[in-house]
Amino acid sequence: MTLTVPFRAASSIALAALACLAPLCASAQDVSPWIKDTHSSVRLIAGSRSGGVLLGGIGFQLQPGWKTYWRTPGDSGVPPRIDFAKSDNVESVKILWPVPMQFPDGAGGISFGYQNQVLLPLRIIAKSPDKPVTLRAEINYAVCEKLCIPVEARAELAFVSVASTEDSAIAAALETVPKPAKVGDTGPLAIRDVRREGKLVLVDVAVQDDKTASGNKDKGVQLFAEGPTPDWALPVPKLIKREAAGVQRFEFELDGLPSGASAERATLKLTVAGPGGAYEVNATLP
Repeated sequence: MTLTVPFRAASSIALAALACLAPLCASAQDVSPWIKDTHSSVRLIAGSRSGGVLLGGIGFQLQPGWKTYWRTPGDSGVPPRIDFAKSDNVESVKILWPVPMQFPDGAGGISFGYQNQVLLPLRIIAKSPDKPVTLRAEINYAVCEKLCIPVEARAELAFVSVASTEDSAIAAALETVPKPAKVGDTGPLAIRDVRREGKLVLVDVAVQDDKTASGNKDKGVQLFAEGPTPDWALPVPKLIKREAAGVQRFEFELDGLPSGASAERATLKLTVAGPGGAYEVNATLP
């Protein structure tokens, strides 16, 4: 955000220079420039610098009708691949993924991803809390309309602000990230039970406001299933039963496992999202 101050006198120039010491004019240091491609743009965002754990983000902007993908793309698609290895004074970076949308992939399947714009929050751990941190990201992602186009971008940003102007944007993005939970938890939306029947996995989801969830497709309950490693490609869970007690049953096959992998004692990551929030659980199969 840039502040433009009209002026006509030399004294006003001096006042404008002083004004640019304020946080409003300092906002440019909290974001990297947009790295633009034909159908999308991407940039880094820095939160306030305090201690050894920092918050940041990767922001994507997409042209109308175009989309990019979640960490697990669904029946088709290419997930983003982001490398922070060239960063300075960074021990680790964890990407916190907002709940994705579901949309047809054009081939009869369902894909998971984002449209218009999305901010992926980052949790960054510095090697030395008292030394400068510079985040460098090599970002490989795909944007798709009818066809998919690969995009490569490199972004760099130093974390220098004690009070970043982007803190509120990062906080809002964090609200869209599923919260950790356990199988059997109670609440407005919860995974009540996970069991296996041969090659099928059945997941019961308790929905407190089942009338709202069933009456509005855009606000309905969604379930996402992921394997222990990214090379698992599990099918999209399907809703097969809705009980009067507010329990929705989903099922998916244990298909799409990598060569040599076994489902025995495998820990799956299940993400449920709906009117009651979004939650992520780890469930170990028998």
